[in-house]
Amino acid sequence: MSICGLPVRLYDESEVEMQYVCLIYEDGKPRDRLEPDAVQKMYEEYGKLGQEAAQKGVMRGGNELTGVSSATSVRLRDGRRLVTDGPFAETKEVLTGFMVFECASLDEALDWASKIPSAKWGTIEVRPVVEHAAQPV
Repeated sequence: MSICGLPVRLYDESEVEMQYVCLIYEDGKPRDRLEPDAVQKMYEEYGKLGQEAAQKGVMRGGNELTGVSSATSVRLRDGRRLVTDGPFAETKEVLTGFMVFECASLDEALDWASKIPSAKWGTIEVRPVVEHAAQPV
């Protein structure tokens, strides 16, 4: 009990699941070199992973992103909106998609991330999602 008489812990922390976003980065070149059949196989692997994660009840969303040539970056400087084509930073690897899993631990999220097909040639960045309390409208 806290000093104000309200319980400090409103839930059992061992039962709380957290969402983790897996950001998928690729340089694009390995995929560009793949034969059409290999690309189709990769998409089938993504489909199987999505089905497995949904069956286990951990899948919360995800999608592939269009290429960086279609990206637009927005910055606000001195009260003015600045819009530029492409990503904000130059980088070898670019964000190509994301998947969101709800897991009991970071270790579990890393297990799911290691199953993402693009991990074979790209990088999967795993980050916990910050959950904010819903605000009344």
